[in-house]
Amino acid sequence: MNNIIEKSSALLREKYYYVKHKSGLDIYVFPKKMASTYALFGTKYGSIDSRFKQVSDEDFIEVPAGIAHFLEHKMFENEDGVDTFARFAKTGAQANAYTSFGITAYLFSATDKVYESLDILLDYVTHPYFTKENVDKEQGIIAQEIKMCEDNPGRALSFNLLKSMYSDHNIRIDIAGTVESISQITPELLYSCYNTFYNLNNMALCVCGEVDIDKVLESADRNLKEAEPFSVISEAKPEKPQVDKKYCTCKMQVSMPMFAIGVKDVAISADPIERMKKNAAISVISDMLFGKSSSFYNSMYDEGIVSGAIDLWAEHNKSYSFITLSGEAPDPDVLYNRFLELVEKTKVTGLDKEEFTRCKRVMYAGLVKSFDSTEEIANNFLGYVFDDGDILEFTDIMGNLDYEYTNKQFKDMFCDDYYTLSTVYPVDKE
Repeated sequence: MNNIIEKSSALLREKYYYVKHKSGLDIYVFPKKMASTYALFGTKYGSIDSRFKQVSDEDFIEVPAGIAHFLEHKMFENEDGVDTFARFAKTGAQANAYTSFGITAYLFSATDKVYESLDILLDYVTHPYFTKENVDKEQGIIAQEIKMCEDNPGRALSFNLLKSMYSDHNIRIDIAGTVESISQITPELLYSCYNTFYNLNNMALCVCGEVDIDKVLESADRNLKEAEPFSVISEAKPEKPQVDKKYCTCKMQVSMPMFAIGVKDVAISADPIERMKKNAAISVISDMLFGKSSSFYNSMYDEGIVSGAIDLWAEHNKSYSFITLSGEAPDPDVLYNRFLELVEKTKVTGLDKEEFTRCKRVMYAGLVKSFDSTEEIANNFLGYVFDDGDILEFTDIMGNLDYEYTNKQFKDMFCDDYYTLSTVYPVDKE
């Protein structure tokens, strides 16, 4: 008998159901009366998990960079030769998957035959099929993807920034790996990674839409077997607070120089509530200082120091934390100096209280609006769950975020030792 736990937010008028399934899988059902249903079946395993061991083992296993992403690709092949996408086509569902630094997830979106599609999702993700022939074939396909990405200035800018920020953390390694690293992947290594991390006790299912919790559980009962206890250690080397390099640049086929400024943070709490609170704080800090409504951005744009928007990325979880701002600028060094001036001035004056309140309200409204999308709910949900957090709690934390805490986080996080600048210049620039 499944013990169904209901969690709700009276303020948001949202709720979800949670079940620890007998297989070991954490199942979350978020009922929403919307046209489409979105299901996400993920594992806490991503590109950063390259050295790991069972608790009982003496030595760590080190696997080639890019293997998590490679494994994700191979999961769509079946022993009977039937393509997984063809199976979903029969139910009318749109299927996909993705690999990030810490998560691999498989998904579908459907307006009809939801439970049939859920059966397919739970079935193929729990039945790996790797052979030398299909691995060799995939190596050629992914090698071409990697070569194409090497010509992508935006990707080069981002990963050069991460390599400059981090000296030891695996986040500095490209999620897809390299042509050389994926050439070392074998069926045996894939099965080793799969059997380690695709343990149902290390996974979660989130189904969001007009669905019935009992029917979701019936699908789980049909397709899932009880998993062995999960007892794996993924090695994380200690990372120094300072950035590895202050500056990184390259030349590529771009018409305008590109910049990415990173602010590194290694002050990460073991408490998930504190992590959610700090995540909310750095998101507000990023937006109020550098967002499209900030005086900084508008001044930079009016003066022609930036060309177009400044893209922001604020990330804080138990493995890594940073703020980045990126875009195009005629002279990235000029923009970087103005960034430094703004930060130093704000450290003296403190964050503007009125601007803090405005940005917090805007971000809170954005979170509330995200509950209108089954896709956003499921993806955000999985991200919080895998960091031991909760999407409803995070929304409340954002709404109750206070100025003093946020101002302290700004002063602690913004320090010259923690900044790095990545640039991409046109190939013809001297």
